[in-house]
Amino acid sequence: MSEQIFELKGNLFTLSVLNLYKNDLQALGKQLDEKISQAPKFFYGAPIVINLQSISEQRIDFAELKQILTGLQLNPVGICNGSDSHNTLAKENMLSVLTYSQDIKPQPKIPKNSAHNTSVIEKDVYLPAKVINGTVRSGQQVYAKDRDLIVLGAVSHGAEVIADGNIHIYGALRGRAIAGAKGNIDSQVFCQRLEAELVSIDGNYWISDSLQGELWGKSAAIKYKNDSLEITALVKG
Repeated sequence: MSEQIFELKGNLFTLSVLNLYKNDLQALGKQLDEKISQAPKFFYGAPIVINLQSISEQRIDFAELKQILTGLQLNPVGICNGSDSHNTLAKENMLSVLTYSQDIKPQPKIPKNSAHNTSVIEKDVYLPAKVINGTVRSGQQVYAKDRDLIVLGAVSHGAEVIADGNIHIYGALRGRAIAGAKGNIDSQVFCQRLEAELVSIDGNYWISDSLQGELWGKSAAIKYKNDSLEITALVKG
């Protein structure tokens, strides 16, 4: 029997979703170029999924769209929320068809005394925070899936910490911190010393230049408020 040399497994990776609101590819290329120039290292080679929900009835030139994205050093991997014709054309252009929904509505619970009650019992699932005992060093990436992330040390330049919930850093934040990665706009980033390359909450981000205010180099909390990120001082007891 020959030795097994590979294994196929399902896994979860962080993908950026490009929500396309208008079918204007030239304007898209220009605006994306301006956006990427703010944090080129962050976007370089980033895998991109194109959400077509807002233009699902319009014809799209996927070859041109793919060329625009690759020309900006992005890596388009697929589409979501397109029509049947979109899905067919995307596959012809070597793009995957993915399932993605930003707004997930909870299913209503059935009252215990309901005539339609079943044996299914619903309960909340609590995932404890992921704890890193030490510094996250340059080149490392840590992801806390469906939970908060706690770093008992610093996040070095060139390092990246990602969480679907909040991020707590008991040291200096010098790298990149991405909270609310799955779309939790209420997530926050807390750190003992703010010197970050980039902070993002639910896809809304500031790079170092925007973060360098009165709390630069100090303890801070970053959250999303009034259509922008907001930095406040950590309250000391």
